[in-house]
Formats: sequence, structure tokens, C-alpha cells
Amino acid sequence: QVQLVESGGGLVQTGGVLRLSCAASGRTFGAYVAAWFRQAPGKEREFVAAINWSGSNTYYDDSVKGRFTISTDNAKNTVYLQMNSLKPEDTAVYYCAATQLTWLATVLRIPNNYSYWGQGTQVTVSS
Repeated sequence: QVQLVESGGGLVQTGGVLRLSCAASGRTFGAYVAAWFRQAPGKEREFVAAINWSGSNTYYDDSVKGRFTISTDNAKNTVYLQMNSLKPEDTAVYYCAATQLTWLATVLRIPNNYSYWGQGTQVTVSS
């Protein structure tokens, strides 16, 4: 059974830095895509970034491009989201997701296309 466990959330000031981790277990993930989504109170879950498990392809939402970096450590079966220059509008619960998926931007962005999800980690950015 696939398990995804996020960690690394917290409270930071505007301009601060956080690194989220997503530890995956339960199978071999070589053919998988991993992604980060976020959900703010009263809003729908939205796409943040995606990566293929080898790390050769990445894709970002425009709102985080240049500030966030998604990466993988295959030896540790872990996906990371490095978040720099954080803004109050980045405040949300961040979720890690994974699935076998065609690498197309329109497909990557849809939460329902992902089979496995973590429990979420809260990120709060104060102004």
C-alpha cells in the first residue's frame, strides 16, 4: 500500500523560507509522477508543482515559478518542495500526491488524476 507522509510546514514571515518533504513508501516509484498541491480555507485545491520521479522533468504553476523548486531523492524515496520568498498568499495546507500519469501540463494540474495523497502540512506566512 502506497503511503505519502509530508513534513516541514510551519509559520514564517513574508520573505521567509521553508522546505517541505514527502516520504513515499509501499512500491517502486520509478514510473510515477509526484506533485504538490495546496488548499487555502474556502478555496479549491490548486496545483503547485510536479516532477517525474527521475527528476528529469519539472513543471510549475506561474504563481510559484522562480520561487519554489521541486526535487526528488530517489535513494530516500522522497520528494521536496523548497519554498523561497514566501508571501502571505502562499498560506495553505500543502499536499503531496503521486500517480502514474502522462506528462502533460493539462493533466498534471488536475487533482482527481492523482491516486495517492498525503495528509497535508500547514504552511502559514505572516505579513
